[in-house]
Amino acid sequence: MTAPKSDFVWMDGKLVPWGEATVHVMTHTLHYGAGVFEGIRCYKTSKGPAVWRHGEHIKRLFDSARVLGYEIPFTQTEVMEAVRATIKRNKLEECYVRPIAFLGDEARGLSTKGLKVHLSIAVWPWGKYLGDDPSKGIRVAVSSFTRHHPNITMTKAKSTGIYINSVLAKQEALRNGYDEAILLDPFGFVAEGSGENIFVVRDGGLKTPPTMSVLEGITRDAVIKLAREAGIPVLEQLFPRDELYIADEVFLTGTAAEITAVTEVDHRKVGSGAMGPITRKLHDVFFETIDGKNPRCLDWLDFL
Repeated sequence: MTAPKSDFVWMDGKLVPWGEATVHVMTHTLHYGAGVFEGIRCYKTSKGPAVWRHGEHIKRLFDSARVLGYEIPFTQTEVMEAVRATIKRNKLEECYVRPIAFLGDEARGLSTKGLKVHLSIAVWPWGKYLGDDPSKGIRVAVSSFTRHHPNITMTKAKSTGIYINSVLAKQEALRNGYDEAILLDPFGFVAEGSGENIFVVRDGGLKTPPTMSVLEGITRDAVIKLAREAGIPVLEQLFPRDELYIADEVFLTGTAAEITAVTEVDHRKVGSGAMGPITRKLHDVFFETIDGKNPRCLDWLDFL
């Protein structure tokens, strides 16, 4: 399988050919994981290409760097303009966007003192993350790996090193024949997927873990707002794994996953075993919003 790529990558202020977007093997972040990144989508809409919740993603990138204790050497406005320029230079109407800030190779050891902060932005065509048809639903398993304790690492930062936990959980799920893993928090409550937030539907309302135990997902935030706008109650509350088994519906949200139905958890069928009516409603409203058909959410689209 060939990984998707494009022609140019933005590196520290200039566009370079994809094959030349390289770093030294002694780059600090490669060894110790102190990098921060984002995943953003640009959609082909009826009004032209648009970056989805662009400002919110770039703000989170800067917030993540601040949590780790270093500063990105560009402004948020400059980074947003760099994202737009990279998409345009690659002549893409729809793509995935990956900004990553990382520390250089100027010193050795754990200390970050004296290290240069680099920023790169790659874009590439990327379709559905969890299956070609998210409405068909996926099979998930509760992982043997636990979501990070908030006093073990900085869980509000979208940092590269934290994701080894997600890689292990994802590998375990795939080896066991599932599509995705669900991680519990250190206290045994449902937290999130390996790269997604999670919602359950019970008695006509939504329930999702509070942000005290999960990454503050931007798609998660959009779904909560769209649900409340549609008159669907939303509760941010801790809940145990067995609530997944008795839910009427379960779905995952994320930039890559968008809104993906879960139809089976730990060999237990969820609801009817297909995308449920509330998930379907939110899925449809979500994509209508992405296409610019929700006038109240037009500011979520940064048209190129």
